Amino acid sequence: MQNLLTNTLSLLAQVEYSYSSQGQAPSPALLIVELLVALLVIVAMWKVFTKAGRPGWAAIIPIYNMYVWCKIVGRPGWWVILMLIPFVNIVIGIIVCIDLAKSFGKGVGFGIGIALLGIIFLPILGFGSAQYQGPSASAGVAVTPPPQPA
Repeated sequence: MQNLLTNTLSLLAQVEYSYSSQGQAPSPALLIVELLVALLVIVAMWKVFTKAGRPGWAAIIPIYNMYVWCKIVGRPGWWVILMLIPFVNIVIGIIVCIDLAKSFGKGVGFGIGIALLGIIFLPILGFGSAQYQGPSASAGVAVTPPPQPA
């Protein structure tokens, strides 16, 4: 037993470890594509917020945009706290995405699409012909849609 332990320790002592902190930077083309995708999503959210009668600039303010999104769909503002809790945020995010789709006259499938493929479904919602019909989560409250520009 002593011999086995000695052999194991001597083998571990002979192993050389090589650590390097040098990584490769991502290619400029990849960074450009990522920036274009981010810009597309920001512009689409800006357009969705504008269609709902909210300020478009709210789409670029990190936690405030979740608050405005909750107000657009008719959920209380404290749901933003739920969106900051790990694992709970997944469920709440899907609910809010479905409510957003319903607020624009779309179905549950479109809401799931927003949750899973926002890069595709948000531009469809923002640049498409969908009109804001009021918050879907507060069905008991009579809300008039914002005036549409002529």
